[in-house]
Amino acid sequence: MGHYRVLVVDDDEAIRTMLGMHLRTLGYEVDSARDMGQAVERLEQRFFDLVLTDVRMPGPDGLELLDWIASNRGETGVVMLSGCGDIKLAVRAMQGGALDYIVKPFDLAEVAGTIGRAIGSQEGRVERARYLAGLEAKLADQSVALRSTLNQLQEASQETLEALVTALDARERETQAHSKRVSEYSVHLASAMGVRGAELEVIRQGSMLHDVGKIGVPDGILLKPGSLTADEWVEMRKHPEIGAWIVSGVESLKKAADIVIAHHERFDGKGYPAGLSGQKIPLGARVFAVADCLDAILSDRPYRGGQTSEHAREEIARHAGSQFDPEVTQCFLKIPTPVWEDIRERTLVSL
Repeated sequence: MGHYRVLVVDDDEAIRTMLGMHLRTLGYEVDSARDMGQAVERLEQRFFDLVLTDVRMPGPDGLELLDWIASNRGETGVVMLSGCGDIKLAVRAMQGGALDYIVKPFDLAEVAGTIGRAIGSQEGRVERARYLAGLEAKLADQSVALRSTLNQLQEASQETLEALVTALDARERETQAHSKRVSEYSVHLASAMGVRGAELEVIRQGSMLHDVGKIGVPDGILLKPGSLTADEWVEMRKHPEIGAWIVSGVESLKKAADIVIAHHERFDGKGYPAGLSGQKIPLGARVFAVADCLDAILSDRPYRGGQTSEHAREEIARHAGSQFDPEVTQCFLKIPTPVWEDIRERTLVSL
């Protein structure tokens, strides 16, 4: 345990001495400081795994020291020491990033247990931070490589896009050919709404490439059979922006980036990444949202089989005005069910 370093910060010399002696008997390397100024000096001179600091001290208090550590020494954990009347401050400190708090007068055995748990928790935080940093680097490398590949193609033909997204879709086994199907649904629905020419081609491209940003999502998250954790959702929700960055770097696909970045927005403004609502969402993304829901309901999933077209119609109608644009929904509902089934069959046959 000797490789763990603890800094004890308290204006009471007796407490600093007592804690220091006890922690050293447990194998920790210990240093001490009487106030924030001295603590910052120690922290700038060497690394500490943990800081054990009083909440109330003359001058800057423990909360201010906590803020400084969070901003300047992110790999160092903090445990607060508080009197019985300072519990609210200690709780506020935990909300600000402290790992735990110990109430004075304290039992030395309790202190030892709390510090041991706190160091373990901080190591977990640090490991997660390093993992996310590595993920960011990997993501950047993969995105740059894909963008470079698309740039080398100069003109992204329909066949090229289909080949690209088929390779990407193949990572998600239950959604193979999803991008191809959704692009066909989107084009048909947009056509029914009167979209023509170049604008229709942009909708085809944007729908086809909507999930290209998932190239940076690890398999452990993308293919996870259960629910995602909060941290995993943060990673997953980056893919629209990553995808838009990739696509916007290709001259022939620039306009499609607007659909890629907005494909998870909702008509009621509760989507992501920008929380756009109503007409602020590009029409292509509003059309895509309906097409994507249609394909999700019709397709098999690990937890259920594909459902009927009638069920899809009911679900989409039920969410008009919240998840979906009412005008797009109305147009979708006017198209006979066999039309969607025919598009699905033709898409599957073409694979």
